[in-house]
Amino acid sequence: MSAYAATATTASAISGARPRLIGSGVRRLVLVFVWITIASSAIVVSDPAPYDALMVAVALLLPVVGLAQFNRGISLYLLLWVAILSGGLLATTQAAALDVPASHMGITVYLALSSVVLAAFVAHSPEGHVRLIMSAYTASALIAATAALIGYFSLVPGAYDLFTEYGRARGTFKDPNVLGAFLVPALLYAFNLVITGRFGKASLAMIAMPMLLFGSLLTFSRGAWINLAVSLALYAYFTFGAAASHRQRLKLIIAMVLAGVLGVGVLAAAQSIPKVADLMGERASFEQSYDTGPEGRFGGQQKAGGLIVTHPLGIGALEFRERYHHEDVHEVYLSMFLNAGWVGGTLYLAVVLLTIGLGLRQVVRDRGGDGISAVLVAAFIGMALEGLVIDSDHWRHFYLVMAMIWGMALAGTLPTSATGHGRHQSVIG
Repeated sequence: MSAYAATATTASAISGARPRLIGSGVRRLVLVFVWITIASSAIVVSDPAPYDALMVAVALLLPVVGLAQFNRGISLYLLLWVAILSGGLLATTQAAALDVPASHMGITVYLALSSVVLAAFVAHSPEGHVRLIMSAYTASALIAATAALIGYFSLVPGAYDLFTEYGRARGTFKDPNVLGAFLVPALLYAFNLVITGRFGKASLAMIAMPMLLFGSLLTFSRGAWINLAVSLALYAYFTFGAAASHRQRLKLIIAMVLAGVLGVGVLAAAQSIPKVADLMGERASFEQSYDTGPEGRFGGQQKAGGLIVTHPLGIGALEFRERYHHEDVHEVYLSMFLNAGWVGGTLYLAVVLLTIGLGLRQVVRDRGGDGISAVLVAAFIGMALEGLVIDSDHWRHFYLVMAMIWGMALAGTLPTSATGHGRHQSVIG
């Protein structure tokens, strides 16, 4: 028996006994706790964030109360991350000092393992648990976007200094670039609710979309803007192709037109503010002064490529900034080869591609469905592409979206003993 098969069998046997020991009321409380944890992901002003402490508790609780089902696919996901993390720990031994790379890899370990547990959580009850997570995520994105708007326009004394950085909105995040990327999945989910939700949810989503879009614009993040454009285009393509009738396609076309009008309106409103228009024009350029030259972003990436060729074991996380260049690589795939060596970097790329492959298969399976899989896959591809211009290996929402895709795609492979119970709708969302 293979290692992951043994893991799946053991986990299924354990989880099969859990529901007889854990009451439904306790599991409902845990689901509420999961919602609160995801909703707290907007507050990342320092590391570790409140979300991190709560997520550790979630990762420990879910298997105990029988809300995480591990099958062969989820076990394979775990083994891939174990191999990547092993490469990272080995690369740490190549660093000049162990404290910084070891700390960085410790965060990666936590993010990866919590992603595995969340994937098992989604596999346990895909529809209910994904809706729970996305409802909390959207609430979290609205908190961050609201803080960004309050800060940027100085609606509260002292808010500008608290919620902006170098004239760019960062809301409750440390970095405007991360805020911009964080808002994209919520924007897609809100748009999907407009198309597929009932009147009440669709109306709330229509109110949320301008705030999320305006918040994204005010981050002045070129990567996030491209991420949003690509994700929206892919979502429209997936949804149009998966529509079960011409009526659904017509509804999508109308919604896209209205969304375009909304986007133009938000952009026009932004351009009417002089300081916004000036910075937007500056940031719209694909090549900034700090990108070019041997000490610029692109020069740094060339250095990183040379180091990767000569260091098969990697050089250790964050060593590039400490010893070879004045800033990080700003390209997650190059960073992972430096952080985890040839094996870890290759497997990280494989995990990203596998996630996209599993997600695309799920989009095809969900033809005529509620569009959630299209939201997640489009958002993930947008993030994967943005990784070409930024180090996204510690983005919490990247691991969260990836976990949902793996959980949804592999839910159908659960053995009967694991699926004969516990399929329930979540209490929230």
